[in-house]
Amino acid sequence: MLRVSGMIAPAAIRRGPLAGFWSRSPVLQPRRRLASTTFADASPLASSSATVSSSSSTSLRPLAYWLLGTGALVAGMVTVGGITRLTKSGLSMTDWRVQGSLPPLNETEWQAEFARYKHFPEYQQRQSMTLDEFKFIFYWEWGHRMMGRFIGLAYGLPFAYFAVRGRIPRSLYPRLATLFALGGGQGLIGWWMVKSGLEMDPQQRKEIRVSPYRLTAHLGMAFTTFSLLIWTGMDLFHPPEHAVRAATALKTHLAAAARAGGPQASQELLGRILRVRHLGIASAGLLGVTILSGAFVAGNDAGRAYNTFPKMGEDFWIPPEAWEMEPKWRNFFENTALVQLDHRVLALSTAGLISATFLAARRGQVWRVLPAETRTALTATVGMAGAQVALGISTLLMYVPVPLAAAHQAGSLVLLSLLSWSVHSLKFLKKLPVQSVQRSLPKSVGKGGAEGASAAVEGGKMVAQL
Repeated sequence: MLRVSGMIAPAAIRRGPLAGFWSRSPVLQPRRRLASTTFADASPLASSSATVSSSSSTSLRPLAYWLLGTGALVAGMVTVGGITRLTKSGLSMTDWRVQGSLPPLNETEWQAEFARYKHFPEYQQRQSMTLDEFKFIFYWEWGHRMMGRFIGLAYGLPFAYFAVRGRIPRSLYPRLATLFALGGGQGLIGWWMVKSGLEMDPQQRKEIRVSPYRLTAHLGMAFTTFSLLIWTGMDLFHPPEHAVRAATALKTHLAAAARAGGPQASQELLGRILRVRHLGIASAGLLGVTILSGAFVAGNDAGRAYNTFPKMGEDFWIPPEAWEMEPKWRNFFENTALVQLDHRVLALSTAGLISATFLAARRGQVWRVLPAETRTALTATVGMAGAQVALGISTLLMYVPVPLAAAHQAGSLVLLSLLSWSVHSLKFLKKLPVQSVQRSLPKSVGKGGAEGASAAVEGGKMVAQL
């Protein structure tokens, strides 16, 4: 339990990276001065040398729900987009209208829409298609586009409401404007992608499909938008006082390590904690590259070749045709063999790095010192990484069934969310004040106290340099 009499914004917040949130936003203005604090809970995350008002957390929570909810809608749209591609429905709507949202409503309108589709290259390779089959693929693409419009409303209307009510901190507006730009640009890139399939010469390809480069740009922007939405939502769910509590708990552990093991013990413990964060960031970067490589697999329909694992075919780890294109760089993006090999290697490397992050967190005293939130996030992340690898291999071996392939794409969103959560839960390490570690030590630490204090301060400097 934490009992507080009177409150004030701590110096760590007023000077920290979220100072704009505190000083400029009316919902984060301090109202009372800190008079005294009493700590009855010995838990590291419950103890703190200073306490701040929880009003900021409460007032920002609706904004967090709004952004996280929009992120969930974007995840749903990405999944529907994957099904649209897997069912070969993406080229069924041959124009892009800013206005108008209704599908054909009667037989005459359906016949007219179908006749328009027949003029484009895809139909020339699928001339046995019936009107009912056309309706099926049309509804998938129409639903995908309508989801985009709905997400625009789900983001724009609450934004207008919160802005009029003065609920949005000024420092948050640039990020929200970026999200507006990403959302608007995504629609344009989507049509640019579709247009590449509508204009393709049917004599040049066995099967008409969109440009893998444009598909990757489209998917990459969707994942960027999703990542920014959930990261900002987590920022709002974890206001400055959360970082203060987590940093104070870490200082307590560093001081204890300095008292028990001397100067090196504190530095070693801090170094291991920082290593977890660095490995998490590296894992997130590698996951992003793996996701983009998956887009090239989809764009080249590479999942329907080499449907064996771990070898590609019966005899090869690296197929001899992996480098047959000229110039050589094209093989990475257009050669079915190398595109699939790249994704295999990147996926297994990502899973391996996530596992290394988890093992680093489990090493020595690190697991006990990490916030409970971080432990939960890392455990979920390493479990999801294994599940995602299993989904990918199963999708390959079963020749890309739509439900399994869609689950694999959705799994990448879940894994990205969990890994982002893991990294975000250690964000407080980025700005831990140097002197705060020294102040966390008792005035008398007994034998070796001076050395312990020195080690703790050095640890604080290590964090401040991040």
